[in-house]
Amino acid sequence: MTELRYDNRVAVITGAGRGLGRAYALMLAARGARIVVNDTGGTLTGDGTNTAPAQEVAAEITAAGGDAVASCESVTTAAGGQAIIQTALDHFGRVDILIHNAGTVRRGSLKELSYEDFDAVLDVHLRGAFHVLRPAFPLMCAAGYGRIVLTSSIGGMYGNQGVANYAAAKAGLIGLSNVVALEGAAEGVLCNVIVPSAVTRMAEGLDISAYPPMGPELVAPVVGFLAHESCSVSGEMLVAIAGRVARAVIAESPGVQRLAWTIEDVAEQLYAVRDLNAPLVFPVLPHGHADHIRYSFESAAWAIEENAHHV
Repeated sequence: MTELRYDNRVAVITGAGRGLGRAYALMLAARGARIVVNDTGGTLTGDGTNTAPAQEVAAEITAAGGDAVASCESVTTAAGGQAIIQTALDHFGRVDILIHNAGTVRRGSLKELSYEDFDAVLDVHLRGAFHVLRPAFPLMCAAGYGRIVLTSSIGGMYGNQGVANYAAAKAGLIGLSNVVALEGAAEGVLCNVIVPSAVTRMAEGLDISAYPPMGPELVAPVVGFLAHESCSVSGEMLVAIAGRVARAVIAESPGVQRLAWTIEDVAEQLYAVRDLNAPLVFPVLPHGHADHIRYSFESAAWAIEENAHHV
């Protein structure tokens, strides 16, 4: 198979100074992309700044014959997001690929989690995504091309104890990605979600002694494909964990259709309502929102017609 390359493409990668983001940057650069390596260099909780991580990755790319520039602006503000994208324009004149990978963790039970810690995590993951998307998306649409990858988590899909802020932000990124995919579809801009699991700084404090191989190198190729011009999917979620790559979807049971409901009816029909033996999936593209409504309306119309036949 022909090697998939990114020659003449410009990629902006947030959180690229360490871990997964670093792996993405090095991989894309090795295949010809010009990279904006964005990272504030802060702690795992998002405190402080350190220009070294971003500068070191950019220097590593340059030393290997690639083209990269470091950006230490923060995604937590609109001005920071605009500055990150402007760095790409100033140095490379365009933005083709946007990978939002920046992340922080502030743990705490829901009974004790502070408002400050809740907002701080949303500022990086969810608002941070919007802060870089907002200036980049119109540029991509105007150019008729773009590849966007947003980072969710199994915590966003299924939740996890002690990280309500992280789970809420990661779930929000799924909804945000869906809208980007819908609004970008007619203009050549694709957007997908990566749901990665890898042993990086995020695993600090966890017992990983029984983990299988889970290095960033098992995730990076999936992101690389989603960022490539040959990628044809949009509005989807791909999971990458311990060498397993899978598609995740939001599914519904067929449900139960009635012309009227009581509380008792719901209790009586709960098993059938929850039955997922024949799940329904409404893909985001081309029009999952409308397909969901259409299916429900047609189900209601069928029930009304059946009732009329029996009157």
